[in-house]
Amino acid sequence: MSERNAYTHTDMERWLTENHVTEIECLVPDLTGVARGKILPREKFSAERAMRLPEAVLGVTVTGESPEGHAGYDNVFGFTDRDMVLIPDPTTVRLVPWAVDPTAQVIMDCFFHDGTAVDFAPRNVLRRVTGLYKEMGLAPIVAPELEFYLLARNVDPNQPLVPPVGRSGRSETSRQLYSIDAVNEFDPLFEEIYDYCDLMGLELDTLIHEFGAGQMEINFLHDDPMILADKVFFFKRTLREAALRHNMYATFMAKPMTNEPGSAMHIHQSLVDMKTGQNIFSNEDGNESPLFLNYIAGLQKYLPAAMALLAPYVNSYRRIVRHGAAPINIEWGYDNRTVGIRVPISGPEARRVENRVVGADANPYLAMAVTLACGYLGIVEKLKPSEPTTGSAYDANYQLPRGLSEALRMLEGAKPLHEVLGKNFIDVYVAVKETEHDEFMRVISPWEREHLLMHV
Repeated sequence: MSERNAYTHTDMERWLTENHVTEIECLVPDLTGVARGKILPREKFSAERAMRLPEAVLGVTVTGESPEGHAGYDNVFGFTDRDMVLIPDPTTVRLVPWAVDPTAQVIMDCFFHDGTAVDFAPRNVLRRVTGLYKEMGLAPIVAPELEFYLLARNVDPNQPLVPPVGRSGRSETSRQLYSIDAVNEFDPLFEEIYDYCDLMGLELDTLIHEFGAGQMEINFLHDDPMILADKVFFFKRTLREAALRHNMYATFMAKPMTNEPGSAMHIHQSLVDMKTGQNIFSNEDGNESPLFLNYIAGLQKYLPAAMALLAPYVNSYRRIVRHGAAPINIEWGYDNRTVGIRVPISGPEARRVENRVVGADANPYLAMAVTLACGYLGIVEKLKPSEPTTGSAYDANYQLPRGLSEALRMLEGAKPLHEVLGKNFIDVYVAVKETEHDEFMRVISPWEREHLLMHV
């Protein structure tokens, strides 16, 4: 939907009329990436345009709990349960393909009553970071690769997840990397997904079968970070809905099955000069620019502290294991998939960096914001990277945190990231994630019952 980049509210109203829309789903991505908001009749949406929701909807855990009593949370939200003002971003309006009646969905931007942006809203955090690049005359370009699993329906959370049954009547029992036939097992589902995405203008690139049984990957065409974050946000919602209609689940959980690899959201990133449109990662002679190496060094220095946003749940760290098809450190290298920071082979115009540590469970707005923030700090601080890794980075030491609690402590100590992302955002985010971690620690797992009950 690139033609909508300059859409106004008037254009949106005309589009709603042309598509005979009767209802509007007004969506707000919260810190966890969950879509919150309201459903309004077209008349009420058009008449009032602005909508109100409590600020607190942006500061709840994935289970819906509020971190009230946490100092960082209380300092930002106060104690009065204030409202914020939500204004639709007309460039994001799309049809809801699975709705019975003509229904639209639109992402709402969050503002305080004085008109300033809510600084802990995910879309505003991403805007803050891209705004810093704009001040330098640069525009970030990203292209995410999003992995996910298809699973058999499972209504009992105590039971292990398994791959779904395909057209053959059988489930996958082995890994089918890049298998066309394995993808074709789910042709009816993917045909519907492509139809939905075409109707929504999500511009998908390629679909492949990944390592795991029932694990797939979808690639997006490169574009502006906000446009791609919106598309990932919409795609996650669309895929889940389509899968349910085909009697299966789709999940972006980082590690849903014990003996299968985890799911990532690899983010390719580059920077272009806003005046010339040239990729500044390359010099005029086609060689790597100093800024390219600064950017990589920024990722190396700050990615460990950024992991609380890139691997946001306790489950996320089950993916970060040696020889588990995910990086365990922030080594970098050329066309090397064992490193955390990969430089694909390309021409000078397409020179880019691929951040491979991001989990599929990450909020796309925050994942893109923080990886760009790391690169920005590398440029500002004129950092120098290590030597590129030519062998297997799996043989090197762990350099990433091994759990959410450790990641949160590292994030709290990374003051330069606070400056780039915003202190209020960091305070709210840490409060939410600490509350989630505390909730998890109250749960006794099957492993503990199996191995500790009678042996310790």
